[in-house]
Parts: sequence; structure tokens; C-alpha cells
Amino acid sequence: MRTFLALATLALATALPAERAAAQPTGQLVDVRIVDAWSGRPLPVYAHRGRLHVPGDPGRPYTVELVNRSNERVLVVLAIDGVNVVTGETASPSQSGYVLNPWQRTEIRGWRKSLAESAEFYFTALPDSYAARTGRPFDVGVVGVAVFREAPRRFAPPSPPIARERDGWSKGAPGADAPLANEATPEAKSGVLGAPVPRQELGTGHGRRQWDPVAETRFERRSQRPDEVVSLFYDSHARLVAEGVIPRRPRHLAGRPNPFPGGFVPDPWR
Repeated sequence: MRTFLALATLALATALPAERAAAQPTGQLVDVRIVDAWSGRPLPVYAHRGRLHVPGDPGRPYTVELVNRSNERVLVVLAIDGVNVVTGETASPSQSGYVLNPWQRTEIRGWRKSLAESAEFYFTALPDSYAARTGRPFDVGVVGVAVFREAPRRFAPPSPPIARERDGWSKGAPGADAPLANEATPEAKSGVLGAPVPRQELGTGHGRRQWDPVAETRFERRSQRPDEVVSLFYDSHARLVAEGVIPRRPRHLAGRPNPFPGGFVPDPWR
């Protein structure tokens, strides 16, 4: 197995707040949650026809929270809209990613621009998404994560929380070319196999630059095949309701406020 030079970012190693600990799990090795950057609250997850969906709000920035549920280091390759968030390449599980220590939580705040900065993620109209603006609009609307266990180590190197490969990847490796996005073929995406593909409304934009320092570490994969792949599909709330992902309110209640929605008084979001 190859050992690759890697990046390391500041990580959140603290205990999870109660509301996050209670969130619906999305993975066995690594939980993946999309978090509203303004409120700090994870967005709700809806299961529909074997997929997990998250509603987004145009203009709002978000982060991707990763929680390592295992007692060993793992490499997490993160792709948004079919684009690797570290390198900007069209995503493949064989590419660069983030290393999480045992039981660690971290939030990925944006597209990696340098060792010191990232450009924030935010929900936006599909034509304004980073993928569409770089000529790759076909996989907009999905956050993908490929998780790799670490090969046994003969020594104890430093273990900062993020990793970046420097020596490329092996095209002959099993599973190396598997995409981190929709599994649809180009024919299915174009609609020629049947009904037209439903129109995606939201994508992820390339937002303002922010201080987000990283360093380097080393990580050796136990296998070239991911040990786990997690996908979260997202779109506007209205679109998910129209597709039947989010249940509609009964017609006689539609548009009417609920005087007793339940719960306690939360802190204001803004």
C-alpha cells in the first residue's frame, strides 16, 4: 500500500452537543451531517426510496460535519456536487480527503483554497453552483463521503485530522473510478431512457474566503476500496415536497400557522 503526504486542519475534538448527538445517524463508520452555519443546527434528514435527503435554503452557508464513530483513524474523501472539496477535481474515492482521529468530530467549512484558507459552502441556484460554473452540472445536489480504514502502522506518526494525497492514484485499483455522486449513467441524466430527469433547483456555491488553516500528515489506506460510502442528496424544501420526499401538510392546514407547534423556547437563530 502507498503512504501519502497529507493535510491537517484544526478539528473539533469536543463532545457533541445534545441536539447533535441525537441527530439521525447516516453512517456506521462516519456520521455525515449538513449543518446550517448561521444557527449551528444540523439540517433535518428525510429517508425516501432508499436515499437520504436534506432541504436547503438558498443563500444560507453550511458546513459538513463528520463524526468518526470508530476507535481508529479513518480517511474521509468528501465530494460535493461531484467535485472533490480539497482538490477541485471531478470526484473519485481514490483522491485526497480528511483524516479523523478515533471518535473525533470536525466540520468542513468550505472548498480548500490553500493551507490557510477555504471558500465557504452555501446553497444557491444551480447555475451559480461551483460545479456548474466549472462545466460540471450533472451531479449537482449530492454530498458524498467515502471512508477508508488505516493500514496497520509500525510506528506512531503525528495524527492531525485532515489528509491530502500527493502522489496521485492507481487507475487499476479496484473501485478507484467509482464516482462520489449520483449513480445515474449519462443517458439517464439526459433523460433518454425514459421520463426527463427532475429539475434540480439547488447547488453549492463558492463563497467568501475564510481563515481555515491546515498542516500535513501521512495516511496509508488499508484497501483501495472504500469501507463505507455515504450520500446525502439535497434540494430546496419546495422541491423535496413536490417530489414526495417531505410529506405535504393536509390541504385544510396548508398555509395556516400552528398555534401550538410544541417544544421549548430556543435561542434566536439570528
